[in-house]
Amino acid sequence: MDSLNSILAKSINYGGTTLLDHTEHVVSAIKCFSKSLGKEFNIYLVTKGAILHDLGKAHPYFQNRIKNISSKSLVEERDDNYVHRHELSSLAFLPAFPKNEWNTIIDMVVAHHKSIVNDSRERGIVDIDNKYRKWIDNHLKDWEEWSLYGFMILNHFGFEANISKNEAAGALTYAASYCETKQVGWSPLRGLLMAADHFASAFSDTTEQELKHLFEIPDLSFYFNSERASDIYPLSKVGTDDSRNHTIVVAPTGAGKTDFLLKRCKGRIFYTLPFQASINAMWERMKATIPNKDIRLQHATSKIVVGDNLEEHLLQSLVGSSVKVLTPHQIAAIIFGTPGFETVMLDLKGCDIILDEIHTYSDFSKSMVLEIVKMLLFLHCRVHIGTATMPTDLYKQLLDILGGKDKVYQVKLPDHVLETFNRHKIYKIDHEEAIEDILSEAFANKEKVLVIYNTIKKAQEAFQILESKYPHIPKMLIHSRFKRGDRVELETRLKTEFNGDGKDFGNGLTPCLVVSTQVVEVSLDISFDRMITQCAPLDSLIQRFGRVNRKRNKNTIGNYKPVHVIAPTGNVLPYKMDILEKSFNQLPSNGEVLQEKLLQEKIDAVYPQLDTKEIDIHLIFKNNRFSILELTNRKRAVLVDALEIESASCILEADRERYLTATWEERQLMDIPINWKSIARYRTQYEQLDVGSNPFVVPQNIEDYKIYGLQLVEPNNIL
Repeated sequence: MDSLNSILAKSINYGGTTLLDHTEHVVSAIKCFSKSLGKEFNIYLVTKGAILHDLGKAHPYFQNRIKNISSKSLVEERDDNYVHRHELSSLAFLPAFPKNEWNTIIDMVVAHHKSIVNDSRERGIVDIDNKYRKWIDNHLKDWEEWSLYGFMILNHFGFEANISKNEAAGALTYAASYCETKQVGWSPLRGLLMAADHFASAFSDTTEQELKHLFEIPDLSFYFNSERASDIYPLSKVGTDDSRNHTIVVAPTGAGKTDFLLKRCKGRIFYTLPFQASINAMWERMKATIPNKDIRLQHATSKIVVGDNLEEHLLQSLVGSSVKVLTPHQIAAIIFGTPGFETVMLDLKGCDIILDEIHTYSDFSKSMVLEIVKMLLFLHCRVHIGTATMPTDLYKQLLDILGGKDKVYQVKLPDHVLETFNRHKIYKIDHEEAIEDILSEAFANKEKVLVIYNTIKKAQEAFQILESKYPHIPKMLIHSRFKRGDRVELETRLKTEFNGDGKDFGNGLTPCLVVSTQVVEVSLDISFDRMITQCAPLDSLIQRFGRVNRKRNKNTIGNYKPVHVIAPTGNVLPYKMDILEKSFNQLPSNGEVLQEKLLQEKIDAVYPQLDTKEIDIHLIFKNNRFSILELTNRKRAVLVDALEIESASCILEADRERYLTATWEERQLMDIPINWKSIARYRTQYEQLDVGSNPFVVPQNIEDYKIYGLQLVEPNNIL
């Protein structure tokens, strides 16, 4: 018999953690989580589930696979060729506990990796029970030998057990029959174990230390400092102590929405912004102003596993952060039922959810956000919505969902205040050829210029041309397709060196040129002198304009800076031509000032009715009731199929070896988010790793990457 220390829970690529150590880590996590995530959890009972959840990993089939041990003969290879799920072998240890506790433990353990039925690879317990006649024998093969390791771990935690093979088989039979009786709903117990398991896997030996900082109510005293109140930021003078649970605030960029929304919060905070690429800057702002240790940035929406079936796995968020900055797509699991949705629901329950810049979404995403708000109410969350522009139809729907004026604190600025936010002179240009003359004039005037394109490919191509034409002008290309760690550095340079921080860099570089995509629309606190932009939907354009002449003080009010908008022509993906034409027509021209007080009627002219797509077919929660079977999740990659989002990851070939051995947090900094549809055509050409976010390995020259970011030959439709 081998030593217990030789029985692994994780492969060498995932740290080589022993089964005993991993179990201890999960037990520590579940004790912490059960105290904080819901009063319905019996800490003594859920600890038993945590102890039992992975004992089946001691099975020789699992150990051979995790250690890459091959069969020694054709007979052994044939005998080993059977379906095995370690969580089902784990349930063989149920007789170690009283039978009246079995149902709770089964709920925790049986589906912590797979749905009980209709799993994408038919590996759920009901699937296996219906398809494989000898599944119990397979899961108990050599029971007398490997069960000793399970008994040793149980004994380590104070539980004596000596379970016969017949008793173990009876437990598996009971578990299968119990799962056949499941009805629609969701399982907090499944979510709890998944949360603890994922947390322990992410931090391993530092789990205990990391748990100390979880579930803290954020210290928002910085935002309540009386010195932050100023007429320059009108929302700072509006009270936030209204007794209504929910908030909708409509105000221009620079009016103080972020402060206002945060001051409306009472519990842990989820702060959402529309795009992955826009959340870094907000995370940095939160870290700088909120002293709690666990201010977290959630990265990718999901990971794509390419095999016989395309699968989408939610990158389960680590629960318990004081403040988490993310996109709505990253909590969309709660309405679509993708893997891990129960954990997300537990983490969200009772928290304050800020949905900032809620207007900036595609048709599908607008529908998605409306459904998310409904689920958030089911989870007793406080919902706070901020926007610079929102179609009236969308506003009315949100107000109705949240319970109307009796439940929602509504804040809008009066016209005379809005007039002080007039700051842009608009010029329409017919062709991109005019850009060269505009730039030459701007650089002669020592201006800071921001040029925005609608796709990464277009921005990369334009930057190459501008590099050669203006070699002596300081310049930068920034978009979403840089490594996460590098993008933080780029954004820091943009805000300090280019924009100026008033201290080390004064007013920034003048002249200078920044070429970007829509990543600068939201949350980046930059203020340039002039903008040239491709036409986009009007709500997006207004956000873009907010990066020009943004600095607001008594001397800047009443001053106007130029914005040049290129007429939409040709291929306008990822947008729709009719929306772009309506948006372009609503803009003033020839240097006329864009009036803030008129934006609402212009937005309503572009979006007279909310054009949301029908998503009912994907929803697991309708009319305040669940339609999904408990202990299951949807196997379809809903977000990948329906949305143009960064749902896959790449890494550079130069990072491959380091990625394989890196920690969970180090891997996140190497990941480059990318739209699945962009990388899908290369899925047979690029290696895909089976660790971390399952990134594709791209063999790009590192020097080219540093200048242009990740480059692919692709359809010209990616933001």
